[in-house]
Amino acid sequence: MTTIINPFERLAPSDGSANIHHFINGQLRAGKSGRYGEVNNPAQGSVSGRLAFATKAEVDEAVSAAAKAFPAWSHSPAVRRARILFRFRELVEREKQRLATLISAEHGKVLDDAKGELIRGLEVVEFACGIPQLLKGEFSEQVSTDVDSFSFRQPLGVVAGITPFNFPAMVPMWMFPIAVACGNTFVLKPSEKDPSTSVELARLLSEAGLPDGVLNVIHGDKETVDALLDHPEIQAVSFVGSTPVAEYVYRRGTAAGKRTQALGGAKNHMVVLPDADVGQAADALIGAAYGSAGERCMAVSVAIAVGDRLGDRLVEELIPKVAALKVGPGDFADVEMGPLVTKAHLERVRSYVDLGVKEGATLVVDGRDLTPPGVEEAFFIGGCLFDNVRPGMRIYREEIFGPVLCVVRVNDTGEALKLVNGHEYGNGAAIFTRDGAAARAFVEQVKVGMVGVNVPIPVPMAFHSFGGWKRSIFGDHYIHGPEGVRFYTRLKTVTSRWPGAFVPGAEFVMPTAK
Repeated sequence: MTTIINPFERLAPSDGSANIHHFINGQLRAGKSGRYGEVNNPAQGSVSGRLAFATKAEVDEAVSAAAKAFPAWSHSPAVRRARILFRFRELVEREKQRLATLISAEHGKVLDDAKGELIRGLEVVEFACGIPQLLKGEFSEQVSTDVDSFSFRQPLGVVAGITPFNFPAMVPMWMFPIAVACGNTFVLKPSEKDPSTSVELARLLSEAGLPDGVLNVIHGDKETVDALLDHPEIQAVSFVGSTPVAEYVYRRGTAAGKRTQALGGAKNHMVVLPDADVGQAADALIGAAYGSAGERCMAVSVAIAVGDRLGDRLVEELIPKVAALKVGPGDFADVEMGPLVTKAHLERVRSYVDLGVKEGATLVVDGRDLTPPGVEEAFFIGGCLFDNVRPGMRIYREEIFGPVLCVVRVNDTGEALKLVNGHEYGNGAAIFTRDGAAARAFVEQVKVGMVGVNVPIPVPMAFHSFGGWKRSIFGDHYIHGPEGVRFYTRLKTVTSRWPGAFVPGAEFVMPTAK
């Protein structure tokens, strides 16, 4: 085993101070709170950096910088804002390898997956570059005699984003490019587990010509989050994370009068019908369940096999594939699955596997004791596969967020659909079949926000919008795409009549077209 080198050769200072800084008003700022968090290299199990959690005063400073930048930025032409995003896109492309290495070093995911995350984030940047078209309003001439009416969308002001550890580049880029393209200014609070990528993205945007204060990055924990949710200057908050925290963010944010979108957890099902290509379905499950070590809100964590015969065939296909997963540091060639993000999360996932065995599920592939040689302190776990999982089990009901796939067997498609629709989460679901009528019926009747037909992870492209149903989302707006533009703007409608068309005399009745 070789040692992963942090792309910036960053080492924790010997005096214990922070070496991952806030980015406020176009400048790196050392934290002053005296409260710190540690950033790990999960493939080594060692601390690679420290960051200071922001104080309320530092949150105020970031919000103040954004508020000061808002008037000029919101009045700049949309095409000028788009040109800055075009340059930002080119800079991220230039730095893709460096950024992917940083993502892998702090999160643990393999390099190709990190590059894929950057690509999906850049697709939203590309969508946001079309903001002159996306902000076009509507005009109606002569709605009444000599009266015209038109509408357009205007930015909200200062908005904030709170993002998760599993996509340290993609999820922030699902938020701030559209927000700033619409004319807002932005305060980003990335995950404290892998925060450096957000700072680098902010620096690249500054290099692309973004004015100081338009995008700010602050680090922190719940105290920092609460300061953002309560701040009177912040008009809207976007959040992605677990369902309990999403509900908390939504309730506290809306109570403070903010427009809030809070995307939560998931338990995504993939239904496999007897007529499906079992080999294709198994390959799809391997990538969807074990890619990024299962740390994806769109990971497939439940496979529903319709019929015991199909269940036997599917599990027989899966066992050797799961057992053969190549697990190791994310920057190693041919590695398919890296470590989990922290030791605490590793212990949590292992405890769920222990629980599944205790609940009576059949653990046909056990990855709990996997440790690549030379990195015994790292946060690795191998792929785990359960068969004969029942809906009442906690490993079925709860989001594990790790490389654990549960196979549930049902008698027919109706029973499969009932299982999916009965779950508290409604993020995504997929069906694998050759039967077009069965697929169409599933698409119409399933109660989730995103559906795949022979596609295991149906994440919409950037020009559509992403979001689930039920307890997978709180708020009325999905993220990115047309919904993103609507979330970060408010509608204004103008009705006008000019002096030459005035008719003398007061009108005391409800205005109507004449």
